[in-house]
Amino acid sequence: MVTLTLLEPQQNTPLEQWHFDDESIIRIGRSADNDVVLSDSLVSRYHLELRQVDSDKNGGSWQVISQGTNGTFLNGVLVTQSLLPDNSVLQLAQKGPILKFQIDLQTSPQRSFSPTLPHITCTHEGNSPHNLFCIHCGQPLSVIQTIRQYQVLRILGQGGMGTTYLAWDELGKIAGHPQLLVLKQMNADMAKIAKAQELFEREANALKSLRHPGIPKYYDFFVERGKKYLAMELVHGQDLEKLIYSKGPVVPNQAINWMIQTCDILDYLHSQEPPLIHRDIKPANLMVRNSNNSIVVLDFGAVKEIGTALGTRIGAEGYCAPEQERGQPLTQSDLYAIGPTLIFLLTGESPFKFYRQRGRSFRFEIANVPTITPQLREVIDRTTEPLACDRYQTAKDLVAALALCKV
Repeated sequence: MVTLTLLEPQQNTPLEQWHFDDESIIRIGRSADNDVVLSDSLVSRYHLELRQVDSDKNGGSWQVISQGTNGTFLNGVLVTQSLLPDNSVLQLAQKGPILKFQIDLQTSPQRSFSPTLPHITCTHEGNSPHNLFCIHCGQPLSVIQTIRQYQVLRILGQGGMGTTYLAWDELGKIAGHPQLLVLKQMNADMAKIAKAQELFEREANALKSLRHPGIPKYYDFFVERGKKYLAMELVHGQDLEKLIYSKGPVVPNQAINWMIQTCDILDYLHSQEPPLIHRDIKPANLMVRNSNNSIVVLDFGAVKEIGTALGTRIGAEGYCAPEQERGQPLTQSDLYAIGPTLIFLLTGESPFKFYRQRGRSFRFEIANVPTITPQLREVIDRTTEPLACDRYQTAKDLVAALALCKV
């Protein structure tokens, strides 16, 4: 039996797996009639074939034949046709999907897709201390605890509200195949506070109702031993705050493109019935996916419907609109945050540093920032007007203005 495992490129962790019992040819590509379908733009429609050149009790010998426009790499070497050793790694194009090829001596009567990784007695020798999964058997190297069917592999973050874990759904109950996900746990102490409960459950309810590639997928919400848990999609990437602090400011076109994507997501939220206001747009809540450089909006605990009772002031200093400071958020409050976020992306400094009193109100003074053109400065000025009625009224309006600032 041949096992093919799709690996996450950063951590080499398993994302999806296919088992083949009797096939002598396995076709891989973007077209739906392949045996393994990979919907990545770098993958050709019929990218490669794996052919069994002889068979024996040890699984036989296999050969890879590449037909992909962007090439195929076998253990890091570009090949067009080559023998395929057991435990090889295939990459379909540079920066393309990565597949691990394994020959399993255990056979079953028919080809199947398995929701679990093969359980093989393994010593886990030779693994990097940074690995989450064994490079030999594919099993987790360390499980901190198990919560229902979720194996907790690592703590991603801890705060006043609770703890965020990286977890492994080995049984594939969520998606039909094993996958990594984010498991957010609410602290037992916080569960006694009504407002904290409201925010935690609000995030679960908001995610459950939303379907957008720029919003993490909702998987599960449950209570276990008095603690509340939210299971959601793991976004492979880095938030804009960490990215800018580690690499420095970005060029204007990149910043503008990211903010246009953010506005598209906000337009989706604001178009709900009733409209949803995120209330906490800031660089730390905007994640860039590694795979396609696209924006994902995080942290929906502050989401509020228009028309609900006035609530607690929520929002980060420097990114929060005046009316939101007063606990009266509008859809234009989310758009306000795009202005200071652009300032941060283009300067690498807190937008609060540029906040000055101008007349009877406070405004962002950015005339001396060389990377902010006069046209872009006008857009930032308008989107951060003190009165919501003086700003862009919709996310689509702001997208149109930003698009004109690209060079």
